[in-house]
Amino acid sequence: MNKTIRRASVFCLLLVLALLVRVTWVQFYDGQALADDKNNRRTVMQQYAHPLGDIIVGGEAVTGSTKTGSDSDLAYKRTYTDGSLYSAVTGYTSQVYGSTQLESLYQGVLDGTDNKIKNPVDLLTGKSTKPGDVITTVDPGVQKAAYQALGDKKGAAVAIDPETGKILGMVSTPSYDPSTISGSGSSDASAWKKLAADKDQPRLNRALKQALPPGSTFKLVVASAALENGLYSSVDEKTDSPNPYLLPGTHTYLKNESASAPCENATIRTALQYSCNNVFGKIAADLGEKKLKAMAEKFGFDDAKQDVPVRAAESVYPSGMDDAQTALTGIGQFDVTATPLQMAMVSATLSNGGLQASPHMVSQVTDADGDAVTSYPDSDTERVVSESTAKQLRSAMETVVDQGTGTNAQIAGATVGGKTGTAQHGENNSQTPYAWFTSYAKDDSTGKSVAVAVVVEQSDAERSEVSGNGLAAPIAKAMMKAALKN
Repeated sequence: MNKTIRRASVFCLLLVLALLVRVTWVQFYDGQALADDKNNRRTVMQQYAHPLGDIIVGGEAVTGSTKTGSDSDLAYKRTYTDGSLYSAVTGYTSQVYGSTQLESLYQGVLDGTDNKIKNPVDLLTGKSTKPGDVITTVDPGVQKAAYQALGDKKGAAVAIDPETGKILGMVSTPSYDPSTISGSGSSDASAWKKLAADKDQPRLNRALKQALPPGSTFKLVVASAALENGLYSSVDEKTDSPNPYLLPGTHTYLKNESASAPCENATIRTALQYSCNNVFGKIAADLGEKKLKAMAEKFGFDDAKQDVPVRAAESVYPSGMDDAQTALTGIGQFDVTATPLQMAMVSATLSNGGLQASPHMVSQVTDADGDAVTSYPDSDTERVVSESTAKQLRSAMETVVDQGTGTNAQIAGATVGGKTGTAQHGENNSQTPYAWFTSYAKDDSTGKSVAVAVVVEQSDAERSEVSGNGLAAPIAKAMMKAALKN
């Protein structure tokens, strides 16, 4: 073979090798990237080629699938049972607009592409398998009670089992029906535009995704810090609290809602009972920012990765404040923010003797045969406050419900403790205040317990009638009764 032919042969061999390398690269690298591309129509077609797996509440599927018309290249679309009731739990999955919450986090399980639910052959070939299901911790009775009690109010509510961290109910209103946007037709597009334009943001999960000033419910965190740091030894020890209280370094006095309330030098018990601003503003200033921040963070504030498993918005205790601003945080104002989930965690922790169980709303992920592929057992607990502090604050919270600002939460046959809150909204409190209530209840006969937090952002009540006891406590009561009954 002469030199020219030999060189041509080597060159051709190199071309073949290069082609093989390129084909291999496209097949195993670019191919996967293309398959994962959100704009790849074939991926969407594969996702909706068969019925999806389901999200389970109380042993029953609250999702489903139905065949689409012959004019669509997507064989099935998602359906929802009581979609408006469970949208804060499920989120949505749409042929056009993607997915959110549990539908998004467990998409691979629900459409059969997650490797955890595949058999060895499907793993080797990359083939989809029969989809699995997601089993939640939500109690349908608690969920319905919260949804009905919130009614046409704008707000949110969360219920937690204090001992296990299981989320028993999670509602956000106004709500929406995910079925109306799950397809790709003109009616789905119209429903999506209407939801997107709605100023009340029905798609926003207010229970998890919106942190607001918690108002006087934050006084439970401040009281915890006062006892844990030894500022006061007991909830029944008199405090050093002038009424009204002059904010440090200012000419502004911190006043109370009721001028006749016995708030001057009041004990922590009395200050919680009457929601005395002067007491908790003074305690906050005396403790200082660092000690308060440390206590808040123990309860879960400033955690940017609070997953339940849906990622919750961060509840914030601010930094870099002067003494006056720190005093204002003592009443849950200035730049303090909290989600309903966070304030439910505060009550749950105190109810559980100062131990906090991480909240979660999924118990199991199963394959098509119902076998668990992932289990989420009740979480380990972490000590937040001492058992003594928790016991004292429970006693004080029970005084709030028995004879203080939270009487609307009383339940026959149960011990109930709570804290009301009314948080300022808008510049100079120009808009309707937020009404808060956080609480726990324990059945006197069975010992079963539940913790709840409710916020009402807006209702048809007159501004003068907006209060945690008037608006939020009855909602919490309905949820707690449902939880204790089941």
